[in-house]
Amino acid sequence: MTFTQTKWSLADLYPGFNTPELESAFDVIEEQVTSFEGLRSNLTPDLPADGFVDIVRASEEMTRVAHKVYAFAGLSFAADTQDQTAQSLQARVQQFLADMENRTLFFSLWWKDLDEENAKRLMDASGDYRYYLEEMRHFKPHTLSEPEEKVINLKNVTGSEALITLYSTITSRYVFKLEVEGETRELTRGQLMTYVQGPDPDLRTAGYQELYRVFGDDGVILGQMYQTRVRDWRNENLTLRKFSSPIAVRNLGNDIPDKAVDTLLDVARKNAGIFQRYFKLKARVLGMEKLRRYDIYAPVAKAEKPFEYASAAQMVLESFSEFDPGVGELARRVFDQDHLDSEVRKGKRDGAFCWSVTPEMTPWVLLNYQGRARDVATMAHELGHAIHSMLAAHHSAFTFHSSLPLAETASTFGEMLLTDRLLAEESDENVRRDILFKQVDDAYATIMRQSYFALFEKQAHEMVVKNASVDEIAAAYIENLGEQFGDSLELSDEFKWEWVSIPHIYHTPFYVYAYAFGQLLVLSLYQQFKREGEAFKPKYLKLLSAGGSESPAKILSEAGIDIESAAFWQGGFDVVDGLVKQLEELK
Repeated sequence: MTFTQTKWSLADLYPGFNTPELESAFDVIEEQVTSFEGLRSNLTPDLPADGFVDIVRASEEMTRVAHKVYAFAGLSFAADTQDQTAQSLQARVQQFLADMENRTLFFSLWWKDLDEENAKRLMDASGDYRYYLEEMRHFKPHTLSEPEEKVINLKNVTGSEALITLYSTITSRYVFKLEVEGETRELTRGQLMTYVQGPDPDLRTAGYQELYRVFGDDGVILGQMYQTRVRDWRNENLTLRKFSSPIAVRNLGNDIPDKAVDTLLDVARKNAGIFQRYFKLKARVLGMEKLRRYDIYAPVAKAEKPFEYASAAQMVLESFSEFDPGVGELARRVFDQDHLDSEVRKGKRDGAFCWSVTPEMTPWVLLNYQGRARDVATMAHELGHAIHSMLAAHHSAFTFHSSLPLAETASTFGEMLLTDRLLAEESDENVRRDILFKQVDDAYATIMRQSYFALFEKQAHEMVVKNASVDEIAAAYIENLGEQFGDSLELSDEFKWEWVSIPHIYHTPFYVYAYAFGQLLVLSLYQQFKREGEAFKPKYLKLLSAGGSESPAKILSEAGIDIESAAFWQGGFDVVDGLVKQLEELK
């Protein structure tokens, strides 16, 4: 098969906009919801098990159709964000599904309120739905009455959700000015980051200074928006829902024990020295006495080796097939079914993602492939996500998708398989060295940076309650960076505004530690793979095929992993330490 860069086909969802098939899907969901509302009177404590499973199955059928409609709108918009038809469809779908969700809210409220004995009786009869139902009940202590929940839903539309939209609207309008080759260019943030991570040290400096000049000009306003977001989070989740701490809300959503997250962050803090050592090494390689914060992502290679698309696709598929032929076949399905959009086009969404719609459908993958080594790694990463979903296709629509902390397992593992192949095939020591440097750069960005964001969020949430000013929070952020980097680099004052430029801490508080969780988990798994060889593969594939049908702790314990053990997380850092040692030994 010849691989060419193409736009994906969405025909497996619907033939197109304004088609009878798409319109009838809205009618089908409306009918399903009306029928489901009629089941409300059946919800009694002594509901027979078979009747209960029928109700859950009806809920799943609604979810399947809703996911298809939502995906068609979202994927159409991602393919061309300027297409007004796609914009209108997306807005219509979001409003329609929100209305449908409100009409079916009664089921989850009844289920969470059901007594333990009957809940156990019904879960025991629910087969693959069991964990989905069990996870819903974890929120029982934090659930309010139906009228109160509806008030919160309404409040969020014009409260925290509106605030987040406002933050995004303000920061998306920013224009960054940078002088390049004697010409002042007006850039988006994404375009500016090309220079921030580029080979020219003066442009890196100017790029970062411009980034935080623009954010810093609005720093007090953006900081006040963050304070409001934090107070809203506390008012709803601690005051009303009685969670024990701000981060506990996210931990329960991820179904990760508080102790496991605390252990992960503690171990990360203790291992900051590994990356500090790395930054000192990188300074020597770049011929600098000491790195500046501007230089941490600087490339060490003079020129980047290009990778033609067809050979990149072949290389990724071969690296998967060498691990397991079945895994390679699953990845190939994404290409064979035209579910991959790899072109670079005006109006297309930046970045990359994998969208798993329903268990039986091959996921869709978006790339913006430009021939860099980073693009090849991204291809392996996103196809890894697709493989994860397809291995779990035997589960229900509620349980095939992995939980957030495990979602990066197959993707990051896929990248490591590719890296091993690149290193094995590459004879040029300079290119080999560059591959290793990129690995550690990525490990820093995914593990240490995200862990320290989470530590900052914990501190900032407490400071806001004690009425700290925006300047005091900015000073705490600089202290956070000081601990993270130690004496390994020079830190400039404008980085005190970095925190107001991080969308995750506004949009999804405490989301960030999942990145560190996933990366450290995979580093430990990969170490296991190197040690055990063929014996490791069935365990690993079983872990992926579980999808989201059990708690992360249970899925991992079956693979011999204890996420509350400091030794487990240390294993991931030991792998990074080994990579740094390899670089230290290279001439």
